[in-house]
Amino acid sequence: MTKKKEEAKQEETTQAAGAECQAEAPAPKDEMKELNDKYLRVLAEYDNYRKRSQKERESLYGDAQAAAVAQLLPVLDNLYLASQQKCADEEFKKGVDLIIKQFNETLEKMGVQEIEAQGKPFDPNLHDAVMHVENDDLPENTVAVVMRRGYVMGERVIRHAMVQVAN
Repeated sequence: MTKKKEEAKQEETTQAAGAECQAEAPAPKDEMKELNDKYLRVLAEYDNYRKRSQKERESLYGDAQAAAVAQLLPVLDNLYLASQQKCADEEFKKGVDLIIKQFNETLEKMGVQEIEAQGKPFDPNLHDAVMHVENDDLPENTVAVVMRRGYVMGERVIRHAMVQVAN
């Protein structure tokens, strides 16, 4: 009889151990769902990383180009000042004007455009107001005088126009 009791006890412990193993080990379908979910999340994270990296690379080129143009704009300002000065030699003045024209054409090819400010409504996104003047001939918040030209490249402002605002 002891043998039967021992066999019965052994069978009970075996069944209990089997139940514990089933409780501990997840079902293969659940494990597969969990792994598939992890895979999809990693795939989505990688796709977001790839898109973000692509966008950063594209903006890096635009930023570098805008910085280079910003460094050249003072030269263009000085050329404009030189062309406004009185000069006895008309050929020299014509040469400076041709350089300005060529400089502007090169900027246009690069996608750089001058901000039209004279007589336009003041826009703080494009203009930098440094003076205020009372002028009854102009509507309120209108650019009266452009002191330094501003430039944009696409949607990016390279340099704000320095202006005097009326009223």
